[in-house]
Amino acid sequence: MEFKKVAVLGAGTMGLGIAQVMAQSGYDVVLYEIDKAIADKAVVKIGKLAARNIEKGKAPEGSDKIILSRIKTTANLQDVADCDLVIEAIIENMEIKKKVYQQLDVTCKPETILASNSSSLSLTEIAAATARPQQVVGMHFFNPAQVMQLVEVIPALQTSEEVVQAIMELCVKTGKKPIRVKEGPGFVVNRILIPGMNEAAFILQEGLATVEDIDTAMKLGANWPMGPFALCDLVGADVTLAICDTLYNETGDPKYRASSVLKNQVRAGYLGKKTGRGFYNYNA
Repeated sequence: MEFKKVAVLGAGTMGLGIAQVMAQSGYDVVLYEIDKAIADKAVVKIGKLAARNIEKGKAPEGSDKIILSRIKTTANLQDVADCDLVIEAIIENMEIKKKVYQQLDVTCKPETILASNSSSLSLTEIAAATARPQQVVGMHFFNPAQVMQLVEVIPALQTSEEVVQAIMELCVKTGKKPIRVKEGPGFVVNRILIPGMNEAAFILQEGLATVEDIDTAMKLGANWPMGPFALCDLVGADVTLAICDTLYNETGDPKYRASSVLKNQVRAGYLGKKTGRGFYNYNA
């Protein structure tokens, strides 16, 4: 099973990161977004990130131009029809995802593999929405995708072993370290990490410490590279809340119940870096 052309659906933080990973690994990339201007803006950012790697001596001169030459942006889903692999990185909403996969099912060639970057949702349910469930698989990258080595590869109940192995091999070819994870809410990393971030919000809610002090405590006391609130701002409060809700709804365990602080951040639109304000203010 060979991949030459890869589509990435969604040009947000994760989508642009995945697109860069694929392009710098030699694959032709179609970056799809409902609004093409968003995809075009993402490509500009990819160019800046690639240029920064050159400045730091991490990439050869001219590699930024090569990467950009491999990426095509589009708002027309028909442009992904001939791709060998589609990596979906859209909003963490099951109903929206299923509608997109149904569209991909009729748009893409029969042999195309459909991979989801979902951080917590059921791949089995997503796969069941298609006529090719054996070709649907989880491919969960971590933020920033250009830097983080880990990829969780999650087979749906229906996924063929051939597809799983092809995705594992692709991850290695792109410089990633894949781990195979059985389907379960939150998979491995988010099942452990998100409750910790949510607990930090409960500690804030109870007035035990400030945002800054909680972040400092976890960096210096637990050796976290960034504190839970800075991490929430990076991931997005909306994404964090969605994962909390998935964990709670799937398990029924009250330890996964989202804090009021986290819910209010989302209600206020204080989602983090992507909106300019979260637990920290990025417009100051």
